[in-house]
Parts: sequence; C-alpha cells; structure tokens
Amino acid sequence: MTDRSARAAAFVDAAGWSGADRRFLAGDASPRTYDRLTRPGGTAVLMDAPPERGEDVRPFVAMARHLRGLGLSAPDILAEDAANGFLLLEDLGDDLFARVLARDPAAERPLYTGAIEVLAALQAAPAPPGLPAHAPDFMANAAGLSLTWYARAVTGQPHDPAPLVRAMADAMATRCTARPVLVLRDYHAENLLWLPRRMGLARVGLLDFQMGSMGQPEYDLVSLLQDARRDVSPDLAAPLIAQFARITGAEPDRTAAACAVLGAQRALRILGGFTRLSLHFGKPGYVRLIPRVWAHLQADLAHPALADVRAAVACLPTPTPEALQRITDLCGTVPSP
Repeated sequence: MTDRSARAAAFVDAAGWSGADRRFLAGDASPRTYDRLTRPGGTAVLMDAPPERGEDVRPFVAMARHLRGLGLSAPDILAEDAANGFLLLEDLGDDLFARVLARDPAAERPLYTGAIEVLAALQAAPAPPGLPAHAPDFMANAAGLSLTWYARAVTGQPHDPAPLVRAMADAMATRCTARPVLVLRDYHAENLLWLPRRMGLARVGLLDFQMGSMGQPEYDLVSLLQDARRDVSPDLAAPLIAQFARITGAEPDRTAAACAVLGAQRALRILGGFTRLSLHFGKPGYVRLIPRVWAHLQADLAHPALADVRAAVACLPTPTPEALQRITDLCGTVPSP
C-alpha cells in the first residue's frame, strides 16, 4: 500500500466508513480521482485530490456549500481533510445527463431546459466574495493555445498567437459586456446529473464546480450547448439561447453574439488544451474529441462579430485523421510549447 493509499484508508476509517467496499468511479483531466464507497444501507463518494500535485479541495467545499445554500443539488460534504486532499461526498448517483440521454434522447429538451433554469437562478443570486475573475485578457490569451499547442503539433511549425489574442480581446470588449456573474466553467452533460425524485431546480445535480469564478453570463450556457463530448440537437441550441435571454432579461441579439464570441474563445482554448493533455500529460483520449470542437468553432466563426478572429485563425489546420494521428503519435513527448 502506498503512503497516499494509507492516508486515504485512514480518512475513510475516521469518517466512519471502515470496511466499506471501495471501487473506482471516475477520473478527469486533473489529478483528482473519485471512488464509490458502499456499505449496507448506503453509498458515498471519496474524492482524492493530492495537494502535492497542485490540488486544493477548499474551493470545492466552499462552492458546494454556496450552491446548496441556494437550494441547488451539489453534493453534501460528509467529511473533509483539506490538508491531505480528501473529501467524503454525498453520492448523487450515476444518472449523468449524457447517460440519461443515451438511453432516452427524447429527454434532451427537458433536461437542458432544467440546466438553463439552474444557470439563471445561480446568476440571479449574489456570488460568494473573493472569487477570481475570468478576465477578458486571460481568456483572450487562452485562445492562443490553439496556435501554441494545436497548430504547432500538427504543422511542426511555431505560430505567433499575438494577432489572435488581439482580435479575441477586441471581440470580447465589444460583445461580452454584461455584468460579471458566477460561472462554474465545466457546465456540461458529463458534470450534470438528473435527479427526478427531487423537486424544481434541485432535479439538476451539479459536479466539478471547484473552478467557479466571475465571468460572462453566457459562458456556462455555451459550455452546455457546445459540449466537447456529445452533440446537442441542432434545432435545440437557438431556442435555448433565446429562452436563457428571456428568463435572464437580456437582449436576445446581444446574448447570441456573446455566445458566438465565448464559444469561439472556448473552442480555441480547448483545441490547445486537448492537444496539451496528449503531448504534455500523456492523455491521448482527448484527441478524439477535437473534431467536434472544431465544428463548434466553425459555426461560431460564421458570426459577423468574429470577422477579425476568423482572419487570425485562418492558419489553423483542419483536424484530418492524419493531423489527429500526429497529435496521438506525439503523446507524452513534449515538455513545453
């Protein structure tokens, strides 16, 4: 047993779950992992977020308590050891939106409508104090990852991100001007659970919100509708954007333009981020998601608000099978851009 495994076992015992069956539940792009604990009469989830690898459970705990205070279904914190990076969480089950929709595609509209209503309620409430800002300059620079990682990996040549960063910053300055609100940042079908036995907004379970920050109201909406992991029905996105504008009191055309700009920013960041996960962190599984992200980007770039961004990314190579294979072949071989 490793030292970390021994500490996890000691935490589980101290939390009163000694002897529970423990099975791997999930991992993600970060070093965090999740195990399900099962004993007679119930289950719980162990989050293992090693501090020595840069993880910190305190933002998760604070955001979970904020969300629960609003009547939303974030997991209850059953036990915590912030110093060692362990949490014992309420088990909200396995009915991720993605799994429910795989079984029942007809449920897409009610599930996504529920998710949008949660966003509207979340944004209408005061945000916790002291959150970091999802600042426009940070976001514009993040779009440049598409050139420093993705384009360079495919072409083998360096690409200057400065023109893209400037164009994205200008687009955001003119089109993304709403009052900043709390954004959860990873608001999509594999981080949302359907809890039909609960009532109202509580039917939508929330996961992976520890990076919550202050940003534009449309950011989480775009994360939901331009999902890197599943295709949202094309006839659903526009009505849901209009519904979001209506229930939040926003101007519809402004909301649609902000969605295009934030969608393009997010897609460009993800192109670079998924490539980096393969090349630098040795996680090639994300490469297969790149074509869907590329399709989102092309749709966003068609908006007039992104004419300058469209020109700045004309050098981006199309993710052909050969291009994707090159990124896969380079898995784990690149220490830096």
